[in-house]
Amino acid sequence: MKKILLALGLAVSVALPALAQAREVTFTTELLDYGGDGAYMALYLTDASGAYQGTLWVAGKKSKYYKHLSGWARGSRLDPAEYDGLTGASITSGRTLKITLDLDDTLIDSGHEVLVDTAVEDMRDNRADVSVPLTTEGAGKPVSGRGYVRSFRYDF
Repeated sequence: MKKILLALGLAVSVALPALAQAREVTFTTELLDYGGDGAYMALYLTDASGAYQGTLWVAGKKSKYYKHLSGWARGSRLDPAEYDGLTGASITSGRTLKITLDLDDTLIDSGHEVLVDTAVEDMRDNRADVSVPLTTEGAGKPVSGRGYVRSFRYDF
C-alpha cells in the first residue's frame, strides 16, 4: 500500500508543475460597424524588443489576402506552418471574435505584447490596429483599436 501511495504522490508532483505552466487566455475582439466586407485579422505575439514570436489566430480563410496583414505577414514570413490550424472565417462589421487559447505562463508579465493587424477588401489595412502588453494587470481591461477594432481585451 505504501508503494502505491508513493507512486501516486510522485505522479501528482510531476503532473502539477506541467499543468501550472500554461494559462487559459480568452481574447475578445469587437469590430466597429465599418460598412464593408468581412475583415481579415491576425492576432500575434512579439517579445520585449518587438520581434515576432508567434501567431495566436488568423481570421479569414483565403491566404492570398494575408499579405495585407503587414506586421504579421513580415514576422510570420507567411509560412503556413506559422498559422496551420490557427485560422477561422473572416469576421464581419460590428461582430465579435472570441478565441480561447492556452498560453505559456512565461509569456505573461515578461514584456510580450499582443498585436492585432486588420484589413478589409477595398478599404485600408491597419498594421498594429491593437498593440497591448500581455500583463496580469492588463487582463480584463478593454482597449480601443486604431482602425476597425472597437474594443480588444484578454482575460485569464
